[in-house]
Amino acid sequence: MYYITAESEFDSAHFLSGYKGKCSNLHGHRWRVQAKITGDLCADEQHRGMVADFGDIKRDLREIADSLDHTFIYEEGTLKDTTLAALYDEGFSLYPVPFRPTAENLAKYICGRMADCGRSHGYEVYSVTVWETPGNAAEYVR
Repeated sequence: MYYITAESEFDSAHFLSGYKGKCSNLHGHRWRVQAKITGDLCADEQHRGMVADFGDIKRDLREIADSLDHTFIYEEGTLKDTTLAALYDEGFSLYPVPFRPTAENLAKYICGRMADCGRSHGYEVYSVTVWETPGNAAEYVR
């Protein structure tokens, strides 16, 4: 069994609704994301000797990271309608999610999106790791 990885980064803001501490306030991160792909070596001529095409994996992970880049990721139902209206009116890029936007939940979310891509491009996602800071990461294993 082999494992290969690809990484990407994005910048975004978030806050943790209901959390008692500094992270309850709006703040931003330079998130680093690593997708780990698993499998045996391919036998077809195009991919012989590869687990998967790094180009496909990098492109898929980059598209996901780009969709989150320079957005305000927030948990649905945690902001007042007037706040959302004002943010949209100001032209801010908002990214609502149905979960508290922790590194753990983002790892699971991105892993699911990568798994969808993998089904289309012929690779299997083993895990996704999301670094919130250079020293703090969460990994979700499928």
